[in-house]
Amino acid sequence: MDFLQVSGRNILVMGVANRKSVAYHTAKVLADAGANVIFSVRSEQRRETVQKLFPDAPCFVCDVEDQDQIDQLRDDVAELLATSAATTSEAERTSRTLHGIVHSIAFADYSAGWLPFHETPRPAFLQAIDLSCYSLIAVSNAFRGLLDKEHGSVVTISISTTRMAAENYGYMAPVKAALDSSICFLAKAFSKFSAVRFNAVCPGLLKSSASAGIPGYVDSYLYAEEATLRKKAVQTGEVADTVVFLLSPRSSGINAQGIVIDAGMSTNYFDVDLVNRGN
Repeated sequence: MDFLQVSGRNILVMGVANRKSVAYHTAKVLADAGANVIFSVRSEQRRETVQKLFPDAPCFVCDVEDQDQIDQLRDDVAELLATSAATTSEAERTSRTLHGIVHSIAFADYSAGWLPFHETPRPAFLQAIDLSCYSLIAVSNAFRGLLDKEHGSVVTISISTTRMAAENYGYMAPVKAALDSSICFLAKAFSKFSAVRFNAVCPGLLKSSASAGIPGYVDSYLYAEEATLRKKAVQTGEVADTVVFLLSPRSSGINAQGIVIDAGMSTNYFDVDLVNRGN
């Protein structure tokens, strides 16, 4: 039984890096459920990785810092969907619309090492905003004519809280806060001409290749794991399951929201074991 009703839906997944990434796990769940997954990655090297992981899936290269490449991606996806629709039988015809977009793109330049927040380099902050936040706005705008106006869903990946001033995470928390706010404004803007939904999945600390570049991340990860109610860190697959749910018609009443997945960590900062350990 296709409870989530994602079989046959066309979903663009942006940001697969490797088997550890949220985008990979999301694509795997979608593919297993019968969705038609289309990939977008930032480089030829990443495309080679995706083609090994999903040999039969189309994959395009798009640097989201370049608007021309975003527009080209839209055109390529539109052509792909039109070709698919034209070459299948009437009974099996694939819709020419895009039913969903997964925006799993984030970047921060920590090459200068750990710096206090007030010393954040301007170029690094602006690049992080462009790649991690504005790219969602640019992609959504470019694809607005291709997205299913009745049941379309766009999901981005944020973090469990932008109000916790984790020093090693630095300026990425304000960047993610901008991303969270953009979800609300995109949902409002698109509501003028469609029912496309915009939501964020906001996980606690994960083991991923992206997190490996954050100074001191391992110590933070281990602490976060102890702070969860179950004493087990959030798994990337759990995040992917929530992304797929938000892409599905089963989540039709959820819009302009950030769904936190932190295994109860945010309710457990005063866990007696953690408090005693600090004494």
